[in-house]
Amino acid sequence: MTEEIRQGYVKTETHNGIATIEFFHPQSNSLPGEILEKLAQEFHSCGNDADVKVIVLQSGGEKAFCSGASFEELSSITNEQQGQTFFNGFARVINEMRKCGKLIIGRIHGRCVGGGVGLAASTDYCIAIDKAEIKLSELAIGIGPFVVGPAVERKTGSSAFSQLAIDATSWRGAEWAKRKGLFAEVHESVENMDESIARLASTLVHSNPEAMAELKKIFWKGTEHWDELLKERAAISGRLALSDFSREAIGKFVKK
Repeated sequence: MTEEIRQGYVKTETHNGIATIEFFHPQSNSLPGEILEKLAQEFHSCGNDADVKVIVLQSGGEKAFCSGASFEELSSITNEQQGQTFFNGFARVINEMRKCGKLIIGRIHGRCVGGGVGLAASTDYCIAIDKAEIKLSELAIGIGPFVVGPAVERKTGSSAFSQLAIDATSWRGAEWAKRKGLFAEVHESVENMDESIARLASTLVHSNPEAMAELKKIFWKGTEHWDELLKERAAISGRLALSDFSREAIGKFVKK
């Protein structure tokens, strides 16, 4: 096994104006701080690259799209500052996606948990396979979807977000996610999903970049305060991650 596979990676390839940002981690595409930092950097870089017209976000492997926060990293947090720094990683990725002047298409090939749902919600157009179930599991480990919550609520509405946040152990199907607005399309096969992504990306490449950038500003209107809001939310998560409840719950997941 190569070092890249052991540690995970974030890589970007640009072809004909389409930048594909792919992340991978051997633990079900979980998100340690290093991968979060690299994702934020890639969205920032692509947003400022005149050769990039549209962005596709995807993950590697064939199973989960993203299992959320790295439990190994969560278990190593020993003080509130470390906790806030870790959850600020999610805040930075969401804010870079929000402020990126390019439209972002999400490719959701498998299950999304926690921060993975937040990534999906932060794309501008999400295309999924019918097996892509979702779950906000944070409350089950004593935290709560505080950082990703604004992104999820923006896409799905308060009622659907509260259902996900409260019933933290139940999976919701891809069709449910589509009805609530998280997914724009749901396909029966990976091939059909990829064909739809390629079609849309190709269409957008030939659209007016200025018009798409102005549209994106309208889509995200009312989120201008998120730089501070998500930092505040990260502080809440960082504090709660140190609670006895969370330490015990996270420890059980690490031992699995």
